[in-house]
Amino acid sequence: MGMGRARLVLDDTMAQPRFAKHALNFNVLAECSKSKARISRLELPHHTVDTPVFMPVGTQGTLKGLIPEQLSDLDCQIMLGNTYHLGTRPGPEILKKMGGLHGFMGWPRALLTDSGGFQMVSLLELAEITEEGVKFRSPYDGSECMLTPEHSMAIQNAIGADIMMQLDDVVHSATVGPRVEEAMHRTTRWLDRCLAAHGRPRQQNLFPIVQGGLDPALRRQSVGQLTQRDVAGFAIGGLSGGESKAQFWRMVTLSTDGLPRDKPRYLMGVGVATDLVVCCALGCDMFDCVYPTRTARFGCALYKGDQINLKQRVYERDFRPVDEHCPCSTCARFTRAYLHSVVTVETAACHLLTVHNVTYQLRLMKALRESIKEDRFPQFVHDFMKETYKDGLYPEWAVEALASVNIQL
Repeated sequence: MGMGRARLVLDDTMAQPRFAKHALNFNVLAECSKSKARISRLELPHHTVDTPVFMPVGTQGTLKGLIPEQLSDLDCQIMLGNTYHLGTRPGPEILKKMGGLHGFMGWPRALLTDSGGFQMVSLLELAEITEEGVKFRSPYDGSECMLTPEHSMAIQNAIGADIMMQLDDVVHSATVGPRVEEAMHRTTRWLDRCLAAHGRPRQQNLFPIVQGGLDPALRRQSVGQLTQRDVAGFAIGGLSGGESKAQFWRMVTLSTDGLPRDKPRYLMGVGVATDLVVCCALGCDMFDCVYPTRTARFGCALYKGDQINLKQRVYERDFRPVDEHCPCSTCARFTRAYLHSVVTVETAACHLLTVHNVTYQLRLMKALRESIKEDRFPQFVHDFMKETYKDGLYPEWAVEALASVNIQL
């Protein structure tokens, strides 16, 4: 059932094994007999990643609340870096001198970087998109800047991430009308410019991003355009931005239906446990989100598919760990009562909850992978939903999405 392993060749200039075509090998190891869920091995220049995988987000060369050594101890195989922030501080020249972000932050495992375009549009008020790129005013010194596909690639090549994202034309998921089609076609044109500007194709992989908003015809057209290009994998973008879940899952499954089986599929911006489980059933391999680290800073711990708010007084005399079954150091040493007394007050609390929340995400994905390997994924989904929604009131969108891939709740 697995895919053939790519042939390795030797790059004399680097004096290390290189990949034959792209800087990765992707092998599907097993597939669910009912749904589109699958497990794969993604071999990257710096580390081998088991998928489906959740990737924690480390914005500026660090995961808030954890150091790289702790991430390795948790067996995190791949994490994210943010191109816009890293391109501003410390900047491409310093990163090059340090051997890229891997050397700069002391992280030996795999890295993925976004393109920087999302920050331009979502975080900066004075942003303007033209055919050339994204023009914006710097929040640091007020100067006018332009992020083009070529500049995005130059920064990402300096960062040295195993997987890079193309610069795409990002529109809010609720946007309708001609702007959505314009952004979809521009994303394809910018992909071609990114491919032409990519300076390290034998060391770094470039993923295009499927766009098209909530329009099924445009989504299919985007998939059709991007799959004509010689790329290592694909990202699904333009979702998780406030659209209804009913719209969300239909665009996800439409996208995975059209993407090739023998390349990884990365669904951007998804991190809530139910969403992860459902979207694995719909055929996605990779996910990222700030959710587990952000909720930690707000004093919330992930627990049984949901979260518990440790700021609430009900935990003042609760001397249990966050989760009796969690092997993380936080659950081994600290009680809910202790965490209640320090969350949002002491910086150590952010660290302790981040350890737990990242552990939760990684354990969830590992259990999910094991269920696919043993061809009991539908039962895993049933058990997960029962534990998460004890009243039996499952979200209608999740019921519909799972039914579309032959898992009946």
